[in-house]
Amino acid sequence: MTDSTLANQPRPASAPVPSAALSRDDVSAIDDLRANYKNLRAELAKVIIGQDVVIERLLICILARGHGLLMGVPGLAKTTIVNCLAQAMSLEFNRIQFTPDLMPSDITGTDILQETDQPGRRAFVFVKGPLFANIILADEINRTPPKTQSALLEAMQEHRVTVAGRFFPLPAPFFVLATQNPIEQEGTYPLPEAQLDRFMFFIHVDYPSSAEEGRIARETTGAAPAQLSKLIDGPQIIGFQEVVQRVPVPDHIYDMAVKLVRRTRPRAEQAPEWIKKWVTWGAGPRAVQYLIRGAKARAVLHGSYLVRKEDLESVAGPVLTHRILTNFQAQSEGVGSSDIITRLLTEMGEEQRG
Repeated sequence: MTDSTLANQPRPASAPVPSAALSRDDVSAIDDLRANYKNLRAELAKVIIGQDVVIERLLICILARGHGLLMGVPGLAKTTIVNCLAQAMSLEFNRIQFTPDLMPSDITGTDILQETDQPGRRAFVFVKGPLFANIILADEINRTPPKTQSALLEAMQEHRVTVAGRFFPLPAPFFVLATQNPIEQEGTYPLPEAQLDRFMFFIHVDYPSSAEEGRIARETTGAAPAQLSKLIDGPQIIGFQEVVQRVPVPDHIYDMAVKLVRRTRPRAEQAPEWIKKWVTWGAGPRAVQYLIRGAKARAVLHGSYLVRKEDLESVAGPVLTHRILTNFQAQSEGVGSSDIITRLLTEMGEEQRG
């Protein structure tokens, strides 16, 4: 199936049948999720033109309880996509513009001194910051100092914030989408590899096609944007996340995920010689987890009751792109991490066919 498959299309005869590992309620929930996916895409199409792959990968992140790092030049509707998703899902959305002077308390919240009911007495009251929402757009995360980046990353990992030694849980579901501008790097604080690893997906937003850009010119410069309907809500999303966790994975898919990740490491025995030539550092065990979780979410979005090979291959790029560090020789030869992932998948496919 392609990324534009609609939920009401009949499932091909070759598609996996419901697995005995899933209950009847789980099977029904997967069918319901796929129907909601079709409706959600149709609703977003009222405002968003194109970017189908980006929208699907954002949904995969949400269903797999991950976070996304979005890379694209300005003006590609990154903020609009996230805002529209939040509207259609009945989720609270906050956008945080990261700047060099942004402090951790500016995003987590802080204690302020307020009058109490008793005359003459005052007490500190915690005022929540913009992190207390379901979907957070962290715009240009590399423009803020490491201390503020760390406050955001703690929220991503722990689903809570720490203020003056006290813990405050964040609402569920909680999803962070961070953006980076690929063309302005002066005066920025690039995320180190250990922090990049906290993001499930690296999502590249490309320019629209010629036909899509023509539609943008015609349809978005006239009347006011359409109002989006609220199709699902937070509790439903949490229920779908739990169903995704229970999707069965065949043993050969687990083996494939482990083999793929281990081959990205230049010091591993399984690594091809060309990996040792071009790669300084490969993906860690968290990549295996995200490959499986992402493949589960993609499988249910496409109406499957178990994970297939094409599901794993589809999420390999966004999971591994920011986890493979190429060396100077690769950069001088014009070889990027996406080229390496494509070659690894091609070689593994040839081995299976051989």
